[in-house]
Order: sequence, then C-alpha cells, then structure tokens
Amino acid sequence: MSMSGTDAYDRESPLPPLVERALAAARTHGFPYSCRPEQGRLLQVLAGGARTLVGETGTGCGVGLAWLASGARDGVRLLSVERDPERARVAAEVFADRPDVRILDGDWRRIEDYGPYDLLVLDGGGTGKTSDDTPADPARLLIPGGRIVIDDFTPASNWPPRHGGSVDRPRVFWLEHPALDTIELPLAEDLATLVGTRRRTAGRQGAISAPQPFAAGPT
Repeated sequence: MSMSGTDAYDRESPLPPLVERALAAARTHGFPYSCRPEQGRLLQVLAGGARTLVGETGTGCGVGLAWLASGARDGVRLLSVERDPERARVAAEVFADRPDVRILDGDWRRIEDYGPYDLLVLDGGGTGKTSDDTPADPARLLIPGGRIVIDDFTPASNWPPRHGGSVDRPRVFWLEHPALDTIELPLAEDLATLVGTRRRTAGRQGAISAPQPFAAGPT
C-alpha cells in the first residue's frame, strides 16, 4: 500500500478496465492506500510470467490485484488475503465475475495454505518491516524460480541502505536472503520495489499442503 496511492491515478490513462473498476471502488469507499501506477504496471508484467498461481497479501480494495489479474495468462489463479472484512467484501465485489480470483479475509498467513506460488506480492503482511510482522519464507512459499515482490521502499544509493537514520534491516534481509536472488528496482524518484527470485537450489524449509480449490467471495 502507498500513501495517497489512489490519488496518484488522477492523471493516469488509459488503464485496464479491471483496474478502473477497482480504483472506482477504492474512491467510493475512501481508501487512499492503493498501489501506485508505477507499482501496478510492474505487477502486470510480472504476472504475465506466472504459470499456475499468484498470491498477494493486503488486498485493499483490489487495485494491485486488478493489475495482477490484468497481466495474468488464461488459466492462472489469483489469491489475495485482506485483514479488514469490509475491504475484503468490497474487493470480492470488484472480482465477482472473475472465478480465477479469490479473496480471503483474515491474517496474511492464510496465504501459506495455498502455495507454493509462481509470484507472491507482499503488501499487507509478511514483509518484516515492523517488529510484529514475521517475514514470509520464500523457500516454502515459492516454486523454484518463483518471484516475490516487496513494495514501498525509498530508493537507496548507498550500502548498507538506511531508513530513518539507521540501517534499513528489512531491506537488507530481503536483499541478502539466502534463498533468493533479489534486486531493487527504482520505479520513481521516491519509490522502489524489491523483486526476488527463488534460487532453484534453495531447499524447502517445511512442507506445504496441496493447493485448495477456489470458492466464490471472501472467506
């Protein structure tokens, strides 16, 4: 989620129809923290490389998920977890005609029950950016060669990167993660995203149950 991300679309056009629909829902319900257009277009491109399953934490009103769904190939399923029940309901309405998209309501860890993923976008949990947020485990949640995205960093030019006067430990965690090859992509003067690819030699650190079938609406 980005501060004033919804307002960032005021001068953006054209947009994919599904993104327009999600954006209208965000505006109607006064949700300001949608992913920015720069982030969305990156997600759209990355989703095109997924073969089976795309996951997301932090649905919001569905703008980022709409970018992902707009870029995904036919037959790819998309799963997103939103902790706020009302936002989950709003997002489910946005995707009511998309049986390939499922919205879950609850803690971001619910995403763990449905992997592993070709692409996993961490926006509402699992980033490790706060002391009470345990980082997701890419060795468990990604297929070999799968990608993980962590949004909303300020571009860094020095090493180690710093934030708020001290070392930006969450960013260092992902950039140096032993299961990933991670790069930082500057998307705007004030915005960067980390994209990590799971190394094909990275061992799984735990078992994940087989993917479960989708059901309509938030659950």
